[in-house]
Amino acid sequence: HIKALDFLIYSHTPLRPRTTPLPHPPAMQQDWQPIKLGEKKGGGGGGGGGEGGTEKKFAAGTNKKGTDKNMAKLDAETENFKHTKVAPNVAKNIQAARLAKGMTQAQLAKTINEKPQVINEYESGKAIPNQQILSKIEKALGTKVRGKK
Repeated sequence: HIKALDFLIYSHTPLRPRTTPLPHPPAMQQDWQPIKLGEKKGGGGGGGGGEGGTEKKFAAGTNKKGTDKNMAKLDAETENFKHTKVAPNVAKNIQAARLAKGMTQAQLAKTINEKPQVINEYESGKAIPNQQILSKIEKALGTKVRGKK
């Protein structure tokens, strides 16, 4: 019988290094079989015949589907796609009304909760007209800046 004290002595003995190597599990072993390049395993993966199925498709990998008709339509297209800008008379009306009130562009911008750059663009005619901003400008200046067309 092993006494409790004997068990403690045997359980705390220092480990010695192994003199024989541990065998590797099968998953850790390497497969060193030669592979010949250019040969296919399993006989073709592309469908029909014995070859690997690497045939060139017509216009594969390009965006060429009916391009002649589409190109002709695009060349014939003459419509101009530009955003409308603020009309020159509206820009002058905004500037005149602002100066009549004695306000700077920054003061008007602060009044309508917009950036000063927005007022500058409206007065120079570069802005794309926004009816909400125009109505805020009209309320702040107390006059109509949009004339009848």
